[in-house]
Amino acid sequence: MKVLVTGAGGQLATDLVACCESARDEVVALAETDMDITDAGAVQRTIADVRPAVVVNCAAWTAVDDCESDPARADLVNGVAVGHLARAASAVDAHLVQISTDYVFDGTKESPYVEHDPTSPMSAYGRSKLLGETQALAVGGTVVRTSWLCSAHGNNMVATILRLAASHDRLTFVSDQRGHPTFSADLAAAVRLLARDRVEGVLHVTNAGPVTWYEFARAVLATAGQDPDRVDPVATSALQPPRPAPRPANSVLANERYAALGYEPLRDFRAALAETVPAYL
Repeated sequence: MKVLVTGAGGQLATDLVACCESARDEVVALAETDMDITDAGAVQRTIADVRPAVVVNCAAWTAVDDCESDPARADLVNGVAVGHLARAASAVDAHLVQISTDYVFDGTKESPYVEHDPTSPMSAYGRSKLLGETQALAVGGTVVRTSWLCSAHGNNMVATILRLAASHDRLTFVSDQRGHPTFSADLAAAVRLLARDRVEGVLHVTNAGPVTWYEFARAVLATAGQDPDRVDPVATSALQPPRPAPRPANSVLANERYAALGYEPLRDFRAALAETVPAYL
């Protein structure tokens, strides 16, 4: 199939392009300099020219704390721009896949979130991504919610933890935020399948294995052959300075619908972590 991928150069887009090329798809990967998704005219012209079968929107403004100080920009990039993509894709009968986030939930639920749970974002970032979901669903698109994205490239928590470990004797990570670390190479394969099958609606897709950030940092060090006891826990409320944007305490997403449709659930994050850590050593 012919796939147009936005956000080229980002973690997920990079692995999605590789996954599609391995499957012998025709891929057009566009960075912001190739197509500004906030420009409705540019989006319409580009998609009309490419005429893809699928558009996967990996472009987003993911600086959560920065979004809090500029919610209008967050809404434009993460919400309104998805509407531009949705209308342009629909005009050429292309299926839109929108990547979303655990931040659409407030994190107060004690058990894992399923697709039909009520959304209640606490941050400007979460609200903007929910707006994007609405735009994608309006044209029968796919919304893939994921969490804690990591990879063997780009700026992510695996890289951050190992960088800090190289320059600090002790590391401190919050022990009261829980979620599923998800690796973009695994997620990319799932996204491609959902795009190929034109599955409509919302799906949660993450690697398995719920942990706190404290537990994840320990796992990263252990995988790198370092002492995990170098990591100390801290409560979110004790962070100084406090983060501008609130974080959901529970970000665990149950991949209920994905499994019910017959797709094989993504593996435990520790297996993906073992393949990823060597890239940073």
